[in-house]
Amino acid sequence: HNADTHQIPSVLWNLFQYLEENRKWRNRFVSVPNSYTISLYESKAAHERGLHPKVTISCAGYKALTSLDEYMELMNTSLPGIKAKVGSNPFIKCATQFPLILWHPYARHHYFCVMTEKEQKKWHAVLQDCVRHCNNGLSEDCPVQTPAFTDAVRLHRQAKGHYGTWDMMCGEPPQILANLVMETLHPELRNVIAPRLKGKMQQRQRNWMLISDAVYKQVLPQTKGQYEALVGVCEAQRVKLDATLRTDMDQIITSKEHVSSKIRALVLPKAEQLLRTSIQPYISSILEALMEPTSRGFSEVRDVFFKELVEISKNSLNGGGKEKLGEHMERLSMLAFHPVKMQSCYEKVEQLNLEGLQQRFDVSSPSVFVSRAQILMREQMDNAVYTFEQLLNQSLETQGENDLCKTMQKCQDRVLKKYDYDSSTVRKKFFREALLQIVIPYMLQQLSPSCSPELPRFKELIFEDFSRFLLVENMFEEVVLQSVTKDIMMAVKEAAVQRRHNLYRDSIILTNSDPNLHLLGETAAVDWAAKFGTDEADGTAEGGGSGEGGGSGKRRRQVVSMIQLDGVPLPYESCLELPAEPKSPDSVNEIRDLINPVVEVVLPASEENQVNGTEPTTGTITMDDGLEEEVTHVTTVVDDAPKKSAKTSAQTILQQLIGNKEAETEKHPHVDSETGEK
Repeated sequence: HNADTHQIPSVLWNLFQYLEENRKWRNRFVSVPNSYTISLYESKAAHERGLHPKVTISCAGYKALTSLDEYMELMNTSLPGIKAKVGSNPFIKCATQFPLILWHPYARHHYFCVMTEKEQKKWHAVLQDCVRHCNNGLSEDCPVQTPAFTDAVRLHRQAKGHYGTWDMMCGEPPQILANLVMETLHPELRNVIAPRLKGKMQQRQRNWMLISDAVYKQVLPQTKGQYEALVGVCEAQRVKLDATLRTDMDQIITSKEHVSSKIRALVLPKAEQLLRTSIQPYISSILEALMEPTSRGFSEVRDVFFKELVEISKNSLNGGGKEKLGEHMERLSMLAFHPVKMQSCYEKVEQLNLEGLQQRFDVSSPSVFVSRAQILMREQMDNAVYTFEQLLNQSLETQGENDLCKTMQKCQDRVLKKYDYDSSTVRKKFFREALLQIVIPYMLQQLSPSCSPELPRFKELIFEDFSRFLLVENMFEEVVLQSVTKDIMMAVKEAAVQRRHNLYRDSIILTNSDPNLHLLGETAAVDWAAKFGTDEADGTAEGGGSGEGGGSGKRRRQVVSMIQLDGVPLPYESCLELPAEPKSPDSVNEIRDLINPVVEVVLPASEENQVNGTEPTTGTITMDDGLEEEVTHVTTVVDDAPKKSAKTSAQTILQQLIGNKEAETEKHPHVDSETGEK
């Protein structure tokens, strides 16, 4: 069932965005279409007029945070040796006590806040939904190009010693490649730039974030251009490669089997020894750590779905009428994509913890498995809703609306039984894939030092014409995969036999249900608004406002629409007014200015020295934070005020600057004592 036709309109207001350019908080109208890209508008009117958004945020690679402490903990890891004390003020002052922050290891951070804890929870669910969707991997619509790209990225990282899952394997291919570049470039830049950053600790952290974002912005267009060029080259060669592959397929398969048997003789004894000593004893522990929270999450999906059906049944018992039924069914149709209603399901699997096992198998983070499980939960919820809609619609067409409650009860029982079976099948597949994602990289890491040096000699056994189709590295990995697959399949099968987590055995067949349920996927979604003549499709899931696009009889393409309610008074147009500061760096020179701050001090100059210019000089100056900074140049900037003093050399200006700095700071309030930039 294709879920892209659904949307969830939600009414969430009083969202404020922090503008770094002028250090102000501004109210924003936010729209999230089915691409899950966040668009921020000046106002609702600007959005309705079709104006370009002020900011567009692709959430790939981001984390959604709800506290400044959590944010500063991540910031403290960004610059070694520069750490904020517990409870110290960050470089932003939040307008309310309910912040929302989008954090990225390389790109710009985004700061928001709301007025109440309830709204914070709603918005956090929305932001997490956007992150979850954008981090869900590449489209499977390209069965050749997608795995080829992901394998290339994986092999590249493995060649550099990085095995296993990667948190930044998210977004479109150019974003993934930019993340790959930054993975190497970021530490190198940090080592060079971090010691040269000036100002107080919080300001250095902020400047480093801005510099990192500026570099990321320069890398991304290059990876995009080069990726598109590479895809073009591959596409141009496709016809020729297809012809060769089809002509020589039998010979290629024979050659592969021959070379694989040689590699298997080398690798298999070592792999089996590694399995016995370091993997088999821990498979059941890994599986249990995965199963417990995941099964709770799928169980919560069932409960949330059941509660929604109970509400619909109550409506029919209380004589709500077909219009009310249409409204309830419209809401139900969007349940899987309602970030707030699904949040309780997602939270269950967020408790997944691989502590201990994570260190043993060098798993960087369980977040990849958490996100994947949540996506599967959403799909199963949407499938259950879709099946219920189809069965109810069929029953209404054949039996009419007589005894509606009993009809819905029958449909509900059939759908829940199907959900139990389907969720068991999906979870078992998820457990097998997760075990492979944990175990295979560990095996490759352990076996590569002894096996990889031997692989080049196997290339000699492959005809040159077949070398583009047969890679010994891939055959090596296939042998490793085959060596452990049987153990993993057996472990999941034994877990299903125990029935501890409501897993069905593979031999169990779904009975007492509609034999044609699998055909429902070919049926168009039911338009309840048109069927019952209700305009509920134009309403919202939160009880007010109106969503984007579509009317009665149409599925809208938007997933989430956050709307500023007309007539709701805002306590602030700008929550906080803070001193202005320089804009974020958009060029190399602006980045240099953050590393080498410029001190501007007004000094008298003679009439003979009425010219602008820069002279090199040497010396030091003590800044307000007590740091000794080296002065390399003195720039003379002449204004229109009359000057009465004698001609002043660069060295004299430096001395006057050092001697009179404190007085000048009081005299000229534009001096920023935190950054050393005036």
